[in-house]
Amino acid sequence: MVSCAISGVRFPCLPSVYNTKSQSSFNGDPLCRKSLSFFSKKDPSSRNSLFYFSANVKMLAGKSSYDSDSPNLAVTTSTATTTPTPEKVLVPTDGNASEDPLVPHDVECLTMEDNQIVEDKEKQETSTPLSESIIIGKTEAKSMSIPPPGSGQRIYEIDPSLTGFRQHLDYRYSEYKRIREEIDKYEGGLEVFSRGYEKLGFIRSETGITYREWAPGAKVCVVSILCNAVFSLYSKSQRRQLSQDCLFSNLISLVMWAALIGDFNNWNPNADVMTRNEFGVWEVFLPNNADGSPPIPHGSRVKIRMDTPSGIKDSIPAWIKFSVQAPGEIPYNGIYYDPPEEEKYIFKHPQPKRPKSLRIYEAHVGMSSTEPLINTYANFRDDVLPRIKKLGYNAVQIMAIQEHSYYASFGYHVTNFFAPCSRCGTPDDLKSLIDRAHELGLLVLMDIVHSHASNNTLDGLNMFDGTDNHYFHSGSRGHHWMWDSRLFNYGSWEVLRFLLSNARWWLDEYKFDGFRFDGVTSMMYTHHGLQMTFTGNYNEYFGYATDIDAVVYLMVVNDMIHGLFPDAISIGEDVSGMPTFCIPVQDGGVGFDYRLHMAIADKWIELLQKKDEDWRMGDIVHTLTNRRWLEKCISYAESHDQALVGDKTIAFWLMDKDMYDFMALDRPSTPLVDRGIALHKMIRLITMGLGGEGYLNFMGNEFGHPEWIDFPRGDQRLPTGEIIPGNNNSYDKCRRRFDLGDADYLRYHGMQEFDQAMQHIEEIYGFMTSEHQYISRKNEGDRVIVFERGNLVFVFNFHWTNSYSDYRVGCLKPGKYKIVLDSDDPLFGGFKRLDQDAEYFTSEGWYDDRPRSFLVYAPSRTAVVYALVEDELEPAESENGLAEG
Repeated sequence: MVSCAISGVRFPCLPSVYNTKSQSSFNGDPLCRKSLSFFSKKDPSSRNSLFYFSANVKMLAGKSSYDSDSPNLAVTTSTATTTPTPEKVLVPTDGNASEDPLVPHDVECLTMEDNQIVEDKEKQETSTPLSESIIIGKTEAKSMSIPPPGSGQRIYEIDPSLTGFRQHLDYRYSEYKRIREEIDKYEGGLEVFSRGYEKLGFIRSETGITYREWAPGAKVCVVSILCNAVFSLYSKSQRRQLSQDCLFSNLISLVMWAALIGDFNNWNPNADVMTRNEFGVWEVFLPNNADGSPPIPHGSRVKIRMDTPSGIKDSIPAWIKFSVQAPGEIPYNGIYYDPPEEEKYIFKHPQPKRPKSLRIYEAHVGMSSTEPLINTYANFRDDVLPRIKKLGYNAVQIMAIQEHSYYASFGYHVTNFFAPCSRCGTPDDLKSLIDRAHELGLLVLMDIVHSHASNNTLDGLNMFDGTDNHYFHSGSRGHHWMWDSRLFNYGSWEVLRFLLSNARWWLDEYKFDGFRFDGVTSMMYTHHGLQMTFTGNYNEYFGYATDIDAVVYLMVVNDMIHGLFPDAISIGEDVSGMPTFCIPVQDGGVGFDYRLHMAIADKWIELLQKKDEDWRMGDIVHTLTNRRWLEKCISYAESHDQALVGDKTIAFWLMDKDMYDFMALDRPSTPLVDRGIALHKMIRLITMGLGGEGYLNFMGNEFGHPEWIDFPRGDQRLPTGEIIPGNNNSYDKCRRRFDLGDADYLRYHGMQEFDQAMQHIEEIYGFMTSEHQYISRKNEGDRVIVFERGNLVFVFNFHWTNSYSDYRVGCLKPGKYKIVLDSDDPLFGGFKRLDQDAEYFTSEGWYDDRPRSFLVYAPSRTAVVYALVEDELEPAESENGLAEG
């Protein structure tokens, strides 16, 4: 007997197959819950709308889908004896999984009856959460807890303008609370739920290896309900065709057979056939060999072979921890990575405490060598980390960590989410890098990609089970037309498990100190921010285009991060300015610690295309300070985006071709170079001084790295027949010429010295996180900007020719001031127009709305920072709050 509850939609079918009454979202193990949401242009926030479709399925209650003693577990005999151990290499050079012919099994399709669906309330109540402690090796996992949801109402106190959108925001928070409650009820809590990697993928035990993969034999949908009896009458090929032709075929996943294959069983698809349990999880247990050795040797290639609606498919396991591309081969292979205990890297150093202000050095390991090659984790650890520390940064943000088969994607088209990039080394090499950073006192942030996935069907999640909706939205909603990538369905229970566990994995296993979440704007809106100009009107944030499921996921993942790892940092890349973005989840916010202040870099590029005479001081100040109250920002003048081929770095915009011939100190400079070096320093300092509570720099830009980044690429032939020329697969412009910044005979060196001084001044005074900020002057005629931050006074003269003697600047505190940073210092490539030993005494009397002032000399195109002498060696605190004159 088959029974299913479907709420919120009417179908032209027999009354016996649907029920218009609202049903509970969960009845039984949540692994089986599949919520499919379709929104028209009507209000998507209404769960009662007839345009909302939810298939809430009551599955068989009782044992967890991942219980190792499940009666459906297949225990294979192919590895009962000692298997031949392949050559122990992590990058195999021979053999090919796809070359072996398929030996098909006569396995019939699992119908809905095989998955027996029940509505028996008593069976629902017997479902027990996965709340038991998990044993990892011989050590019991430390008990952790996450605070329960709060009221979510404080956002209206912080920003009263939000009260006009209370219905949307309260609904958003209710959805968040519902997810949290259901995770608590059915999964034993978020702490357990986010450890999916202990239940799925390869799980090593004392007796063998269990491999589990979520690839449902039949996703519950209207078609399978209506046609269940008919389906069983068709042959396997006819069923596949029926699923493709049916009106709701995009809801069907019909994996009919699966097997684990690899080096360990000579890629024999008959050796280790998997069994599908009642929850859509395919699993197989491989006992240890007779001599006690593991059935799958460390370093072996592995894949899962499935008979899917799209045909036979070999896939890398979704939860794989390492994957490699063998020399001369195109596809990647999953690698069973489980080195002997004596070869595993053991962390030696504690993670640093979260600093008050963040100074982030954004880096890409692969291109971090001065040579034209792909650099390694080990070389980055030994050569680049000490450089970052010396420069004065306190955090390194590493790009392209998650495995990506296309190198030129900069790491943003992820294929294997739990695997570190194998081009740069092994997982243990990465751990060694992170541990060394911690030894140096550096935080390590990961540029994590949960906004989309590679459309690669050979190596990634796309079409994993033969359908386009396994982890993603189906149809056009599941495709990002600009990025040519797949978009996650954040309303899917198993997608939540996968992504939450992924974030937890990198924090837990690799000791990352936090994340920079990529592409958050794309996640939060169904238009993905494309061809959209955000004006600040709140209707742009809380309307039909908002993807509630995605925002709720961001709230839950921030809950998990901050609950389990209190010192971890969460940064979101959002260009839209979404209100509540950096307000704690318990108060009703999305929960990020920082927002990337992306508008600043855009403003500098805009200004650099204008004449100096057209720069407006008020416009610069407005862009730098335009951020929401109580929401912290990471500012940057430029990041990796501006360094890519097709764009220009600030240095390249400023000096262009003169950078090739006039950067040596033994040669005369040019007006273009002099202007460029001066403005390069000023732009970076004012961005750090006014732009936010943290600062970011992409590696090499601190010294004005010349040219652009161009990944190795060959010629590309378009469908039209047009050929786009490549660069002969050259790595020449896919590296960082740190030697230029280190060469004291080049002008790059002075720019690097200034950046280093800038970081160390912030370390001493902590001005980015001072509560006191006051902008006293934005003079359009003089082209001067003066502001206080902490106990420092910043004076910027952007005028191209005018220098000002006895120029009065306002200040708060009385006393003696002296210069602590001068962009015109010869050490920084300046012209030494200021006396570094001069002292500046305040006089009483209001000036520029300040109670005191002092006189300075302000040379053209300079930035000077003054500090009270008594506060030279330690940060100063102010009782005053944020203000602008």
